Amino acid sequence: MSDPAIEIGLNAVIVAILDNTPAILQTTRSEDALPYGRFDPHKHRTMEEGLRELAEAQTGVRPGYVEQLYTFGDRGRTPVKGDNSPHVVSVGYLALSRINRDENENLISGDAKWRNWYAFFPWEDWRTARPRMLDEIIIPHLLEWATHPARINRIIRGLDPLSRIRISFGLEESEWDDELVLERYEMMYAAGLMKEAVTDGRMLLDQANIIHSVSMAHDHRRILATAIARLRSKLKYRPVIFELMPETFTLFDLQQTVESIFGRAVHKQNFRRLVENADLVEPTGESERSTGGRPAALFRFRSEILKERPAPGLKIGKS
Repeated sequence: MSDPAIEIGLNAVIVAILDNTPAILQTTRSEDALPYGRFDPHKHRTMEEGLRELAEAQTGVRPGYVEQLYTFGDRGRTPVKGDNSPHVVSVGYLALSRINRDENENLISGDAKWRNWYAFFPWEDWRTARPRMLDEIIIPHLLEWATHPARINRIIRGLDPLSRIRISFGLEESEWDDELVLERYEMMYAAGLMKEAVTDGRMLLDQANIIHSVSMAHDHRRILATAIARLRSKLKYRPVIFELMPETFTLFDLQQTVESIFGRAVHKQNFRRLVENADLVEPTGESERSTGGRPAALFRFRSEILKERPAPGLKIGKS
């Protein structure tokens, strides 16, 4: 019996800030999906070059900052009954795109669209308040699932399901950790709360308790969860936030962008003190006058910081 054939795929989570909200580019050729395609070693010198090429071809946007996320190769990621085609092992990438104030959606291709990433993870957006669906729907379902006799003693990575839920969702003595996006998604997937648990063949529809009807093709929502977690973590020790900002911006613009990524509000004065003390920005000497109110000073990223210390990030605390 011959070994099964394997292909290498490439997936791009292209992020930009639109209307103070983190948005991702989706292709709409069949169903909601991230830009993706096959890596061709005869055509692409590196996987990153291949990723940039396919992303631009499918969306019209050539990413700026790009970094590799993870390799995704679970069975069922492309479930087609009786399909004997090669199994796809996909390499996911996080890519950041800067959208200027005078740009709009007409710059992307007809097969692509921007989509608020919180449409796929509404429980991650705490900017106005703790999402009600956590306490009213998600957590009760998870606790019921975790305490079932068939699962209560199931140990994964040293933790039983109930302990994993407490840590991932900040229950009891734990606090909500904004970086545990993937862990929360995985718990909801395992409990049958995500539509993908049915489409992947993990369980039948009548066995699931789907609480969020939105889904993405294949395992693209898992890849997106990984990208959100990576970006939230990265902002704390690298100045990648400025890859999403225009060349000049107000401190309020910067604060709103940071809040949109982390999904929570930050204290205005503390944030400004943090940014200024970290020497991440410098004034341009100009002001923004389009707000209709008092002119706001314009700043730009102080790129010299990259030569001065190894981890110039935004270590923001609780709001």
